Amino acid sequence: MTAPSSPRSGLPAAPPSQAGGTELREHAEFFEAQDAADVAAADWLVRRQEGLDAAQEAQFQAWLTARPSHQAAFERLAGVWDRLDALPADRTAKLGRQAHASIRAQAGSRAEPPRRARPFDFGRWVPLAAAACVALVVAGGWMGWDYWQHQPTYSKTFATARGQQLDVQLPDGSRLQLDTATRAEVTLYRQRREVRLPEGQAMFTVQHDAGHPFDVLAGPLRITVVGTRFSVRNTGTGLGADGVRVTVEEGRVRVAPTDTRSANPAAPVLLGAGEAVAADPSGALRKPVDTSPTNATLWREGRVNFENTPLSQALAEFERYGPTRLTLRDPMVAAMRINGSFDLRQLGAFTKALPQVLPVQLHPRGAETEISAADRPGKS
Repeated sequence: MTAPSSPRSGLPAAPPSQAGGTELREHAEFFEAQDAADVAAADWLVRRQEGLDAAQEAQFQAWLTARPSHQAAFERLAGVWDRLDALPADRTAKLGRQAHASIRAQAGSRAEPPRRARPFDFGRWVPLAAAACVALVVAGGWMGWDYWQHQPTYSKTFATARGQQLDVQLPDGSRLQLDTATRAEVTLYRQRREVRLPEGQAMFTVQHDAGHPFDVLAGPLRITVVGTRFSVRNTGTGLGADGVRVTVEEGRVRVAPTDTRSANPAAPVLLGAGEAVAADPSGALRKPVDTSPTNATLWREGRVNFENTPLSQALAEFERYGPTRLTLRDPMVAAMRINGSFDLRQLGAFTKALPQVLPVQLHPRGAETEISAADRPGKS
């Protein structure tokens, strides 16, 4: 939403000078009766939109991290403020009138002194038209519209156990293909579509709908599309041990960190077909690379490609689909690099191939098999 210094169309304009003092006192009294964290969050919201210098930004960050309630209040108010842009003009005007009415009612009916020890100098930074909106948000005066608008029309969680895969058709026509050990939390709203991928790997075929953007939240990343085919990996083990990876098969997607509170948030990345980007656990995006989408989605065929992959990482990838009972005790053996295409359902064939492609030998030890370095020729 635009900065409050530019009042929204349809909101009540600043009152004439004769009435200005009364309006301002009513707003001040109203805000003195509100939760201190909410009022401070409103203060910082408007000040940040108008622009902060380095010292002021440092003060904001210090306030934000001082208490969990500060961050929660700021995120709640900023989110609702942004969503005011979705309101029709007539609804915006009505909310503005309701805000002023509720402020007058509360200020006039309050018999006890304000709860806040320090009066809130509301008039120093927000025009009254914008004040009405902020007050409305703090007071929770959405009159049910925001609550209704943000209730899901469809919500379901899909999960696969170790070794399982699942194909899901969503009510909007989109399709999800879940890999092993994956959980996808699907929520469809009236204005948008969202899937949370807390763990695992999935292929998304998104039904085109420009009026309902499709977001995937995986680890520290948000992937936004309208209609396309792409895969997201957020496994933390195996080939995905280095973070979240997004690969586009068709169309275009926007990838951005979910945490935008930092002073210098990373710029979003736009990916086209045949491109991929990875991010570390903190959300730092690496440089996009050209890739073969087929390699990223081989798991749908039950296969995996290893390209100069450490043996320990290759074993971890197989472990995602079932117990391998293969052990590595020698770090030098664990670091050996393996190449090739393997069937994830044929662990035995992979195990037998190891001594043929790497200088290793297999030692059965009860229920497990240890992989160790092969004896050197001539060694007794």
